[in-house]
Amino acid sequence: MPTLTIDGKSVTVPEGTTVIQAAEKLGIDVPRYCYHPGLSIAGNCRICLVEVEKNPKLQIACNLPAAEGMAVQTQNSKVNQGRESVLEFLLANHPLDCPVCDQSGECDLQNFYMRYGLYDARFEERKVKKAKAVPLGPTVMLDAERCILCSRCERFTDEISKTGEFGIFNRGDRAEIGLYPGKKLDNKYSGNVVDICPVGALTDRDFRFKARVWYLSSAPSVCNGCSRGCNVDVHYVLDRPHLAGGARVMRLKPRYSAEVNQWWMCDEGRYGYKFIDQSRLRKVLHKGVETPWEAALTELSNGLSGARSEGKQSSVAVLASAQLTTEELFLIRKLFKEALGISQVTADLPKQPGYHDSFLIQADKNPNSAGAALLGLTGSGPQGSDLIERALSGEISALWVFGHDLVKLFGEEKVKGLSEKLCQFIFQGPNENGTSRHAHWVLPSAVYLEKDGTFVNCQGRVQRIGRVFDPLKESREDWRILLELAQLLKLPLAHHSPEEIFSGMSKEIPAFAGMTYEKLGRQGLPAGRQGAVIQR
Repeated sequence: MPTLTIDGKSVTVPEGTTVIQAAEKLGIDVPRYCYHPGLSIAGNCRICLVEVEKNPKLQIACNLPAAEGMAVQTQNSKVNQGRESVLEFLLANHPLDCPVCDQSGECDLQNFYMRYGLYDARFEERKVKKAKAVPLGPTVMLDAERCILCSRCERFTDEISKTGEFGIFNRGDRAEIGLYPGKKLDNKYSGNVVDICPVGALTDRDFRFKARVWYLSSAPSVCNGCSRGCNVDVHYVLDRPHLAGGARVMRLKPRYSAEVNQWWMCDEGRYGYKFIDQSRLRKVLHKGVETPWEAALTELSNGLSGARSEGKQSSVAVLASAQLTTEELFLIRKLFKEALGISQVTADLPKQPGYHDSFLIQADKNPNSAGAALLGLTGSGPQGSDLIERALSGEISALWVFGHDLVKLFGEEKVKGLSEKLCQFIFQGPNENGTSRHAHWVLPSAVYLEKDGTFVNCQGRVQRIGRVFDPLKESREDWRILLELAQLLKLPLAHHSPEEIFSGMSKEIPAFAGMTYEKLGRQGLPAGRQGAVIQR
């Protein structure tokens, strides 16, 4: 555990810690291009120069082990002059196309030039020209002239995705990054090379030329693409005043989480946000006719109240969804199972597993299967397929479906049969699908970025998703719809917000005991050991 001083501040670090890592522990920012904490150390960009006492030459902090008694300076005239020289070499052949570069505004080359450069260019020869706007695959574009050969992308494909597409070819000022012959960048994690590129050499074909980064708003959330629940930052613009929220998602970026996804995310989750804008339900419909919310909820509550008073709870079934937040699943349990006495409430439907690997991607494409299990909505009790058959045989007269596309699960003919057999066929969800086309009642709800709440991932980690922007006009959060329904039924659910619902749940469900939104923070907490076993 060597102790050293950096800029006059003392720090003790584990053996093998580098100076750049020790500086980060003190909150001292040392510039870097090639260094990335998730990759091996290359030590080739030289921008992280520091001065070490009794050493005649400047040293690179990323590859310099911390030693007992070492005294390091990260800011003085000698260090700044060294970094300025490095920048001059890096910019010698770099094109001056910042106004048309997608990286502009979040480019480390720009940032460090403003901090350490600000020199008059001395390079008068013709710059070396290289290929521009070269598609490397379906997600990434290469501009070789902007590349500073930091080798981050090469190390990522060698060490993280283990697909090995990138190499550095040629020598001297003709050296350039590229793909090996016969290769294309089409692995499941290809978008990460854009995140880690410190300049504008690799850009995202999906985001390219959509918006300037200084116009983007950002909010932390969790990916809903699978049960891994990768931590993400949602970048969006508020440019749609005709909509309630007025927001448009532009891209998702991975947010560091040591326990879940570290610095990475898969392309399936990265580009899976398009459903937020596509085929959204915008009106309450009763057999195709637009109906006010109040009238719809009043009629539905009357139907539920009548079933309870006549002792016909067995004729009502609810298909909950692991796409809902834990708070909403808790309300479904409290309202339908406990207050109304409806036993046929489940989130157990036939699984449609997708691609999975041993890194991040999970076969279960629901973000909250573990939350449904902890609340007793899966793993025991009725199966969704059994309820569908009971409804088709006339044993069930009212079916409330949360978000599921039953057409994909059971086929068009069975869903048509449900529409004909059931007295009340209710679909509640954010997007149009086969079920919404056949349902008697359609209740438009908010997508997960439009509401606060939590998901429980495949590791049993409770994570807050956070409300990023307002719901669309005429759509409501699922928790709000359920609370309004409970109020019309005169049932004692004393909650007014997701935070209050979570507080009530933490008092009743052992797996969430002692948790609060404040304690969850941005990184979440593991569910208590008393909860159900989480299946990967």
